[in-house]
Amino acid sequence: MFSTPPPASGSRTIAAGALRKAGLMDSDTRMRDGEKGRPGGKKITPKSRRRPRANESAKEQTLGSSQRTRSWHPFLLASRCPPFFPQDDDQTLTDASTQLATRTTSSARGAGPSDPLSIRGASRPTLAGRIRRRDGEPVRIEKQSTVDAWRQLVDKRYDPNTRFLNLESMIDDEVVKKYSLTPPGYGGDARTGAVIFKLAAQLKPEVQTLSLANNNILGIHLAYLDRYLPKLRNLSLQGNSIKTWRDLDPVGAKKDKMKHLRELVLVGTPLRDMEYKNGRGDRYRSEIARRFPALEVLDSEAITQIGFTNDSAPGSTPTVPKPSATTFPCGMGSPFIAGVDGALVSNFLFRFFQMFDTQRSGLLDVYDPQANFSYCCNTSIPARARIENLHNTMPNQRKLTWEHWLNNSGGGSRNLSRPQVNVDKMVEDLHTGASKIIAAQAALPKTKHDVQGAMHKFVVDAFPVPHGEGSALLLTLHGEFMEIPSQGIRSFDRSFILLPAPEGSRAKLSGWDVVVLCDQLTIRGFSNPIAWKVGPMLVQAEAKSKVPQKSAEFSASSLPLAQQQALRTLPQVQQDLVLRICGRTRLNAHYAVDCLTNNAWDFERAIANFEQVKDTLPKDAFL
Repeated sequence: MFSTPPPASGSRTIAAGALRKAGLMDSDTRMRDGEKGRPGGKKITPKSRRRPRANESAKEQTLGSSQRTRSWHPFLLASRCPPFFPQDDDQTLTDASTQLATRTTSSARGAGPSDPLSIRGASRPTLAGRIRRRDGEPVRIEKQSTVDAWRQLVDKRYDPNTRFLNLESMIDDEVVKKYSLTPPGYGGDARTGAVIFKLAAQLKPEVQTLSLANNNILGIHLAYLDRYLPKLRNLSLQGNSIKTWRDLDPVGAKKDKMKHLRELVLVGTPLRDMEYKNGRGDRYRSEIARRFPALEVLDSEAITQIGFTNDSAPGSTPTVPKPSATTFPCGMGSPFIAGVDGALVSNFLFRFFQMFDTQRSGLLDVYDPQANFSYCCNTSIPARARIENLHNTMPNQRKLTWEHWLNNSGGGSRNLSRPQVNVDKMVEDLHTGASKIIAAQAALPKTKHDVQGAMHKFVVDAFPVPHGEGSALLLTLHGEFMEIPSQGIRSFDRSFILLPAPEGSRAKLSGWDVVVLCDQLTIRGFSNPIAWKVGPMLVQAEAKSKVPQKSAEFSASSLPLAQQQALRTLPQVQQDLVLRICGRTRLNAHYAVDCLTNNAWDFERAIANFEQVKDTLPKDAFL
């Protein structure tokens, strides 16, 4: 057996560069000796599993027995490089690469059936095309861009006169078959949909009506529809795989999505069919109307619109004078309790919140067997609290998070004002029955309501409301609680519907005078309880002054002698802070030092802390 002569020094590097440049070899592939198949360098005879063609067998007979023992392989082209690069030639890499590229190109043009460049796998496709066999002759096929193919489909199916883009049953289109495209719903993903919608956005005049009927589309395929076609007015998703409300989230989860949509067709989708099959047609229509506020026609039927008469001329904007009042016309009144003994209300609230804070399972008996409970979270910082900068000045507010309120083992927040909340979640988060209510409440973070020690932070109203043939008591409570363990403060609103506890009932036997028929809780960011202080209600909260109080307004000589002596033991910087606190709050020096010490000698934090506890301080705390 004959061996191939060793290549010239440096020719392997030159050949590798030339092969990569010609597109015959991957950029990350290294050259290797075709006859060395093992680390030890032992020569082996490569075996080809491909059966030789008849014309190749005839050619092999003319090549000699030494070449019949080797099968063609791209890497073996390196052993054929010496004829192109003589050992005594010192050409540069550029010249060698150009020469090899020219030689291989001409070889490819006249390649025969057994030529290594025309064998499948011997070369990779280039931008110009690739060599394929057809009736024994090489044929050059130009590659059609996928985007160009989709553009051809979109252009063909668009009617600029009606501004209607018909993309129904794309899988059956001749363009899709010709270029082997994969439409969304038949192998294509959200990115494929993005390409189609982006091409549709380039049409002139812009698309107003789009039909995606019968494409097996899921919700994820619509992820980019609002991004590229936000002004779409009519949309058909008929006959697609829209199975749940979540599938509509990409186009109808927020109020600012598809806000120009006037007509929607969902006939033939599993979601619509299931809703009507289960007798929930009205709920289906109301949920669609809630998700698409501007919708006028659903499944070829008009949606009832609630409107208001506008007496002003069309196109005119009435001039509204800027309000100048500093208070509301009606002031804040005192708590309103009617139709029931106030002691009953107080006893219920004291006992209920004491058990809610310490042992929620003990509330099992106070809930009626058919009672329901739900809660929702308003995570935004109230406007007045933002103006007063309470979120930054109160000591523990930044430790608060909403994670365990929004989602927990008991369900989560049931905020009906958020469009992305689907109907199934609305139903799941409405807990009915005493045991389910207690389980849901047990999953909430721990709290502490100081309803007995600081009643000025709470306001309660109670009055009778109709219930069946009789009446019930509607009890509303606004206030604040401390969340454990962060010790941050949140505000809340809670509404109860109460009925008298029947004799012999579990509630009556447990000492409750009433049973809870309905319990709704809203948790929100902290706002100052001064909002329900009896008297005039300010139109706008006043921002805290950022100008520091001057210590000259309150001097040490205004303090009792003993406090002056104690004050002198502090550094001058701390003395100034103490005097500022005393002048601002009228606290004596001892309480001022305690207030500053507990708030890391931060003046603003100390003031905020004082505002929280000032009503609980003894008289001797003040000057």
